[in-house]
Amino acid sequence: MTLKLGILDQSIVFPGQTPSEALGNTVRLAQLAEELGFERFWVSEHHDSPQMAGASPEVLISHLLARTDKIRIGSGGVMLQHYSPYKVAENFNVLASLAPGRVDLGIGRAPGGLPRSTRALQEGVAEPESLEVKLAQLEQYLRGPVADDEPLAGLQANPLPAQPADVYLLGTSVSSARLAAERGFPYAFALFINNDPAAAKEAFDAYRAGFNRAKGGEPRTLLALSVIAADTEEEAAELAGQFKNVRVTLASGKTVNVGSLEQAEEFARQAGETYTAEVRDADITQGTKETVRRRLLELQQTYGADELIFTTIIPDFEKRVRSFRLLKEAFEEQEQFEEQPA
Repeated sequence: MTLKLGILDQSIVFPGQTPSEALGNTVRLAQLAEELGFERFWVSEHHDSPQMAGASPEVLISHLLARTDKIRIGSGGVMLQHYSPYKVAENFNVLASLAPGRVDLGIGRAPGGLPRSTRALQEGVAEPESLEVKLAQLEQYLRGPVADDEPLAGLQANPLPAQPADVYLLGTSVSSARLAAERGFPYAFALFINNDPAAAKEAFDAYRAGFNRAKGGEPRTLLALSVIAADTEEEAAELAGQFKNVRVTLASGKTVNVGSLEQAEEFARQAGETYTAEVRDADITQGTKETVRRRLLELQQTYGADELIFTTIIPDFEKRVRSFRLLKEAFEEQEQFEEQPA
């Protein structure tokens, strides 16, 4: 079976760029992904961050669907904790009606920003529902009217599409894996955020062991990684730079991953809590296409992932394009090798 490959783009506003230019590059990358034969192209959701232009994935998805023809386009992901499941279902039912069979709805558990933006997004909500409850509501709204024995009996998230958006749960922990298994959703583990191999292995094992087949599906796993491919090992190492991951633990026990100690300090300040921070080198698979392919296949086999989805953070857009071209070449060459007769 051919290994499926996808791209996650965060619409980063690199130094010297405008948000409009960053979003324009996201459009160009989606078109490139389609040209190269990637399976899907996802965009992220970040709030109150001048470095990220993708605050509204559903709006960006609509534009990307209009600028492409075949590739699946989706969210990586919508932060459902902030929103009405009914409105999210309406948004994605409209998208799925505009582009049947091409829409993915990835749901994220993280806030997508610091406490200040979370307060703004949830303003006026006294007691927000749990993510588990919201997921159940969302699934019902995506597929038909509310059941007769429910308080909102008969309610529909119109238009009801012939092919509803495919729902994925994104996460970095065992708890997200178990929730995906319980709901019968495909599960994507973000190794580029939580690069603890033991946590990733435990999450995938828990997902497969607990998967609810009564929903009619089979387990499907995606591994999301940070990858940089270049023509030489030296260039790849230079492009990878000194990226860090910082895991913040607040006094209340809440944890979050950020990109720097400055962000960790600001997160804690906005939360009004003391904190501890663990700094780790970012886990970036880097090198020539041969080196990268070898490492990615090792990771895919280690975790038993059905699909790989790549995020590539390179300020130089043409070098980012080159990285994705090399990645696709690497796996096409692998497929040709496997098809050769013994």
